Amino acid sequence: MPQQITDGQWTQFKEEGYLRLGKVMDDDELAGLQQRINDIMLGKVKVHDQMYMQLDSDTGDYSEKRITTRGHQVSTLNYRKIQDLEFDPLFLSYMQKPLFREICARAYGPDTPISCYRAMFMNKPAGKGTHLPWHQDRFNILDTNPIATVWTALDRVTIENGCVGVVPGTHRSTFEQGDSTAFAFLTEEQATTVLAETEPEYLELEAGEAALLHNWLLHGSNVNTTDRPRRGFSVCYMDAATRSESGTTFSTIFGEGALSPESL
Repeated sequence: MPQQITDGQWTQFKEEGYLRLGKVMDDDELAGLQQRINDIMLGKVKVHDQMYMQLDSDTGDYSEKRITTRGHQVSTLNYRKIQDLEFDPLFLSYMQKPLFREICARAYGPDTPISCYRAMFMNKPAGKGTHLPWHQDRFNILDTNPIATVWTALDRVTIENGCVGVVPGTHRSTFEQGDSTAFAFLTEEQATTVLAETEPEYLELEAGEAALLHNWLLHGSNVNTTDRPRRGFSVCYMDAATRSESGTTFSTIFGEGALSPESL
């Protein structure tokens, strides 16, 4: 498994806003994470009592309100989103790979402590899933915007099952953002204009492969039209000095005081 990226790869990331990292875990680790997330959804393992868990809808409409809980409430594989996975020992261990520490050192400085804004399972259940419109992840509740997210495929992801699509180079542009949202969603007119100028790249990945994404890179995904789930794990790494608008700090992943799998 890779322990670092090259200068050329980092230059590519800065220019295009994304980088395919290839396979970042072995088959045993992959199987362990696949089983773990299913056990979390089904309530077979105890989870952090504040873990954010959101069920998928039946329509696939992003704007539809979904059932959301803190802690586990329903035994089902139809969760759309589960956050706070840095409090799970298996997922935390994965998040702390040397490769990701090296990426954070390039993004934020070699001696900078690193926290995570969110460590998030993203699921498109078989034959379902939610259409995610083109948008940038610009978190207006933070005093500093993160720039590095690692998206890992827990299943083989394809266009048919709703893989992430990106628009290369768009991390260098900003789009209008409402005060009430953490994201900048394109209007239909904006999307038509952008996609006429730059063709999207669809990040089809094998299970166990990952991609590095700049948070401001335009991205989106469609519903899952296949009979198998499309499970992914997304981690937004940031400078641990980052604060929310209320002064809240976030879980440290690398550096002094970092979470450890053994303590969870």
